[in-house]
Amino acid sequence: MTAIDVNLYVGKRLRRRRRQLGMTQEDLSKLVGVNYRQIHKYEVGQNQLSAGRLYALSKALDVNLSYFFTGILSDGSVPANDDDDILLTNETLELVRTYYRMSERARRLFLQTMQEFGRTEVDPVIEEPKPTLHVLKKVG
Repeated sequence: MTAIDVNLYVGKRLRRRRRQLGMTQEDLSKLVGVNYRQIHKYEVGQNQLSAGRLYALSKALDVNLSYFFTGILSDGSVPANDDDDILLTNETLELVRTYYRMSERARRLFLQTMQEFGRTEVDPVIEEPKPTLHVLKKVG
């Protein structure tokens, strides 16, 4: 593992945590006293993080320093395909936020429905109801 690999990995972890908290790069930059462009450079591994800056970021993001290195394997390598990246998509974050705004009963029903969709081999198709023509019969 090279220093570049570590920078990329730590940057991904930084971005993941920031987005989990619903923070923008600008929000985080204000908390640690840097420009939002600098946060972007950290997240993409373009710039290295000093120990002091990493400490400030860990405090702003409410994580231990070790959080940024969690997942690095014992041989020093990082997983090539990080499945957790799906958790960073806007769609996933919005889905999770919406889910937790629902009542507990609605969440249970929603989860059961999604699990059922997941068990099917074909994507469920939900058709729009077709307009119907109602004809009134004259009685009598």
